[in-house]
Amino acid sequence: MSLDTAESEAASAAERIAGLLRDRILEGELPPGSPLREVSLATDLQISRNTLREGLRQLALEGLVALVPNRGAAVRRLMAADVRDIYRARRALEVQAATASALAEDEQFTDMEAAVIAGERAERERAWGAASTASLRFHQALIALLGSRRLDDFFHSLLAQLRLAWGETQDEELFQRSWAGRDRELFDLLRTGSRTQGVGALLVYLDDSERQTLDTLRRVRTA
Repeated sequence: MSLDTAESEAASAAERIAGLLRDRILEGELPPGSPLREVSLATDLQISRNTLREGLRQLALEGLVALVPNRGAAVRRLMAADVRDIYRARRALEVQAATASALAEDEQFTDMEAAVIAGERAERERAWGAASTASLRFHQALIALLGSRRLDDFFHSLLAQLRLAWGETQDEELFQRSWAGRDRELFDLLRTGSRTQGVGALLVYLDDSERQTLDTLRRVRTA
């Protein structure tokens, strides 16, 4: 095996591990502040510690993991400034995607609808963690309408960061209930071609979501 091939395979393995951990964060399995202990995590994932370290460095660059010298790694806890920046990016990309829905094929709405249905089911079952994940997946599917792999990757990381902010709530039901209905409303507007109304509903949605997230962080930080 050549040196270039070995380096390429090592980078690919690190990206795979970063992707796996990113998904665990997005799905709420690794809440903010969770320690990422090298020995146990490398054993669990059946990888070398070097590969794990490279994956963690990638997640640190994305703002998902904090690396502390001589203390190891932990899932980040976000600040209010992080949240405001996340929502700036969300507005720019999601409004663009909502507008681009005019050019989307029928089958491109499939993942959006599946996420809406999953969110509605989770809400009925009072499975609030699953409801949070379904809502994030809905917005991920919305961005997929843009047809850009780079934007998909960026937004995936952005939503994982958002889940960390949501993970600070002490009352998951109070925080999450009602959003499945709003995802359904937005989906129906875009699916039927009511884009002007859809963009308007989306902007109100994002304003409300940002305020709720910031209020949650404020309560946690001052408790």
